[in-house]
Amino acid sequence: MKLQTKINLYTTVTFICLLILINGAIYFSFSRMILHSELERVVAEAEKTVMGMNQTGGSIPARDLLRAYIPVNGMLQLVKSNGETGTAITVPGQEKLLEQPVTFYAKEWSEIIDYKGMPHAFVSIPIIGGNGEIANVQLTENLTPTAHILQILKYVLIAVTILAAIPVFLSTRLLSNFITRPITSMIQTMKDIRKNGQYKHISLPKQSKDELYQMGETFNDMMEQLKINYEKQEQFVSNASHELKTPLTVIEGYASLLKRRGRDHPELFDESVEAIHSEAIRMKELTQQLLLLAKHDEQWDVDLQIVSLTDLVEESIRSFKAGYKREVNVFVEQKMKVKTDPQKLKQLLYILLDNARKYSEDLIKVNIMTIKNRAVIEVVDRGIGIPVKEQSKVFDRFFRVDKVRTGKNGGFGLGLPLAKELADAIDAKICLSSVEGEGTTVQIWFKKGPSH
Repeated sequence: MKLQTKINLYTTVTFICLLILINGAIYFSFSRMILHSELERVVAEAEKTVMGMNQTGGSIPARDLLRAYIPVNGMLQLVKSNGETGTAITVPGQEKLLEQPVTFYAKEWSEIIDYKGMPHAFVSIPIIGGNGEIANVQLTENLTPTAHILQILKYVLIAVTILAAIPVFLSTRLLSNFITRPITSMIQTMKDIRKNGQYKHISLPKQSKDELYQMGETFNDMMEQLKINYEKQEQFVSNASHELKTPLTVIEGYASLLKRRGRDHPELFDESVEAIHSEAIRMKELTQQLLLLAKHDEQWDVDLQIVSLTDLVEESIRSFKAGYKREVNVFVEQKMKVKTDPQKLKQLLYILLDNARKYSEDLIKVNIMTIKNRAVIEVVDRGIGIPVKEQSKVFDRFFRVDKVRTGKNGGFGLGLPLAKELADAIDAKICLSSVEGEGTTVQIWFKKGPSH
C-alpha cells in the first residue's frame, strides 16, 4: 500500500471513529438527560396524585379519584400489599399496560422501564388507605414521543457523521498529496540518477521552511556531497593510475632491455637492476600512502596517551637525522605534556620533516612552544616555498606545486593530505604558511593546553 493511501485511509478512519465516539457520547448523554427529566416529571405527577387522595380522605371513590389524576398517555393503579391490583385506570389506547406484571413496593420507587419495545416512566408511592391498609399508587406513562425525538436525534447524528466523512476524505487526500509530493519527487530524482548517472536536485518551495522542506534540502545537500565525492574519487583514481603508470613503464622498459641485452652487457645489467629497484621502492611508498589515505577518520586505530611532547619530538628528530644525515635545530620553549597518539604524531612529524628535506637544502628548524595557551609544534624550512595561489590546494590529494612536479625529489602529492588525516585523527590542527623563495612553516596545534 502506498504511503499516500495509508495517510488518506488512516486519517479518514481515525476521524470517523472519533466522530462516532463523540456523536455516540452526545446521543447517550442527551437520552439519559431527557429520560431522567421525564421520570422526574412523572414522579411529580404521582406525588400530586397521592396528595390529592390524602386530601379527600376516602370521600371520593378510588376509581373516580384516579380518573381525575390519570396521565394523558399512561395508566394509574392502586396495588394492595398482597400484590393484587385494586383499581386500575388507563387512557384509551394504553390498555396494554394492564397486562404488565404487578409488584408491591414497600418504599417509593421510580425507574425507566422498557415495555413492548418502548420506554415507560414507572413510579410507585406507598399510601395509607381509608381502612388503614397500606397500598401503592403506581403511575406508568408511555414515553413514545420522547423515544421518537431520540430516534430523530440518532438519525441526525448518523447523517452528520456520514456528511462529515466526505470533506474529511477529500481534505486528507489533499494532505497526503502535499506530504508525499516531496517524497515522490525524491524517488523520481533517485530513479533518474540511477538511470542516467547524473546527480540532480529536487525543486523546493521557497515560501516553506517546514520538515518536508528540510528533508528536501538535506537530500539536495546529500546529492551535492555525493557529486563532489564522486568527482574526487574519479580524480583520485585518475591521478593514482597516472602515478603508477610511470614507474610501471620504467620497470617494463628496463625489464625488456635486460631481456634483450642484459646478459652481454654487465654495466647495463647493473643500471637496469638499480632503476627497477628504485621504481619498486617508489611504488611501495605510493601504495602505502594510498592505503593510509583510504582509511576513514573513524577507522583510525587511535591510542591517546599523556606523553612528553619534548621527548617525543626529540626522539623523532634523532631517528630522522640518523636516516637522512640532515641537520635539524630544535628549540624548546618549555617542557610540556599533551594527550595524543605517540605513533601517529611521530608519523605526522616524519611527513613534515621529509617535506622540509625534499624542498630545502638548508638547516631545518623545529620549535616547541605555546601559543594562546595551546601546545604547538612548528617545522620551518628555508626552501623554495609555495606560491600564495597554490597554498590552499596543498592538502588536496595528488596536488604538487608546479616547480616540483617533475623534480627529482618530488613526492606524489600525498604527504600533506596524509598529514592532515593524521592530525584530524589525533584531534589536532595543521596550519601552513609559506613565502615563495624563502621557505615554508607548518604548525601542529593541539586542541587542549599543555600540562607541565
